This record gives sequence, structure tokens and C-alpha cells, in this order.
Amino acid sequence: MKYYFNKTIKGTFEEVIDKVTQGLKDEGFGILTEIDIKETLKEKLDIDFKKYRILGACNPPYAHKALQAEDKIGTMLPCNVIVQEIEEGVFEVAAVNPMASMQAVENEKLSKVAEEITDKLEKIIKNL
Repeated sequence: MKYYFNKTIKGTFEEVIDKVTQGLKDEGFGILTEIDIKETLKEKLDIDFKKYRILGACNPPYAHKALQAEDKIGTMLPCNVIVQEIEEGVFEVAAVNPMASMQAVENEKLSKVAEEITDKLEKIIKNL
């Protein structure tokens, strides 16, 4: 089982970010965090890096269910989605596969939540 779902799409970086954000919103997710890796590496290490952003996505009802099933699951939240530049005008979007990351947690209630979130994230990536 792969630990992520991915798809390559064309556009501008901001268009792709907007499309991913809207896809997440349509499935009940909001963006809790946004990390601009290119900017951070330049600022902290003076390294030039490709366009690469990490979006920390959260679906509050599912996060609540997950936390009720397993109180330490917050260590694996939020669900990260990345947008990275492959070449000019071409971007890869990838989302974590919650089923893969939850394999180490032996909790049947959590398994059901992870399965539902996996379906949603996979759908978002496929529909880009």
C-alpha cells in the first residue's frame, strides 16, 4: 500500500493551490496550516528550492471521531497534502493515505474513520 495518492496537473502554482483547496473544501476539509517550503528553505538556509507547499487539511467531524477513538491520534493530524512543481506549469499534488499511516495503530474504531477519510482524499486527488 502506497503512503500517498498523487496526480500531476497543469496550471500556475496558485491556480493549483486554489483548485486543491476548493476540492478539499467540497469534501468538508479546511486548511489549518500552510507551509511554503521554498520560502522557508530560502529564509532559513539560503537554499533555492522548487515551488513546494504543504497544506495541513482537517475535516473537523472526522478529526473529532478519530480523537474519540484514539486520543494520541493527534500526532498524525492534520492530513497533509502537498503541491510541488515538477517543471514550469506542471505540478504534482499528493495527499497522505490515512489507511497506510494508521496501520500501526491497532484500533478498529479508528480504522473505520481512516477508511472514510482515505476515500475522501483519494476522491479529491482523482477529481483534480
